[in-house]
Amino acid sequence: MTELRSAPCVVRHPANPLISADMMPYESELAFNAGVTKFNGEYVMVLRSDYGVNERTFKDGSDFKVRLGLARSKDGVRWEVDPKKNILAGMIDAETTHVYDPRLTVVEGRCYMCFAVNTRHGIRGGVAVTDDFDDFEVLSLSAPDNRNMVLFPEKVGGKFLRLERPFPVYSRGGLDRFDIWMSASPDCRHWGDTKLLLGVEDVPWANDKIGPGAPPVKTAKGWLTVFHVVDLDKSRGKNGWEPKWQKRYSAGVMLLDLDNPAKILGMSAKPLMMPEADYETKGGYRNDVLFPGGLILENSGEVKIYYGAADTCECLATADVGDLLELCGA
Repeated sequence: MTELRSAPCVVRHPANPLISADMMPYESELAFNAGVTKFNGEYVMVLRSDYGVNERTFKDGSDFKVRLGLARSKDGVRWEVDPKKNILAGMIDAETTHVYDPRLTVVEGRCYMCFAVNTRHGIRGGVAVTDDFDDFEVLSLSAPDNRNMVLFPEKVGGKFLRLERPFPVYSRGGLDRFDIWMSASPDCRHWGDTKLLLGVEDVPWANDKIGPGAPPVKTAKGWLTVFHVVDLDKSRGKNGWEPKWQKRYSAGVMLLDLDNPAKILGMSAKPLMMPEADYETKGGYRNDVLFPGGLILENSGEVKIYYGAADTCECLATADVGDLLELCGA
């Protein structure tokens, strides 16, 4: 696995990192894993900002505090972070400790946000909706344990669709063998018709787990879908703040049928992106990590891929949509 490389068609933006903790207008140690979309004529980003602990004071990660920050951009590269926002702060209570890892999707003119919630009884996945990023209505929260949820930007067969990654510990031998599943809903509140989409064993360079990344985008040939892939190497030692970090996060790409997204039309047998740049592999909270959270298809055919790097900062890569479709065999 050490020889795996990013696809040549993917270009990291020279402005990377786009956002880092030192650019935040409030206390922040880490700024990463953002959801990004176009909404009402501008680029909008909701990002995870961890604070209250740093590399020197780090113990086990349980002492982090997390807020969801809001940023806006005219060009998708230069961002202005709102100094006042802490989205969904009202959810923090005796049961809920962290709200994090947002993913944004515009459906029928409204902006939906999927997010993860740490609770005393397990990790839950949530869906909220907003029209202005001031007020959010939480539509649903899953039972534990589920997360990494992303919505499709259009209803299919009159229903909302989402990709998700439950934690089926008992069914996979007590290991991390987590897969990508799909569920449907008539109203974004009640979810069912859940089915397996892609298993760890179906991704050649995965040996630990996989899961959704950025929300899919629609192309003439199908739903272009970027997902995250994890490989584990127990020979890896200290590789970040923790005493031992043995995992590596990369990205894959697949194409789903427009009318039946449960059908995979094609998938690249090689990675879309591997951690290679210094800001992905060195000096981070968890090195050798990239996590795609936003995918925007421009009218020019350029695809913007927003991703968290080393669980520390937010970055951008670009590719031509035709090249990405070719990777999927389309």
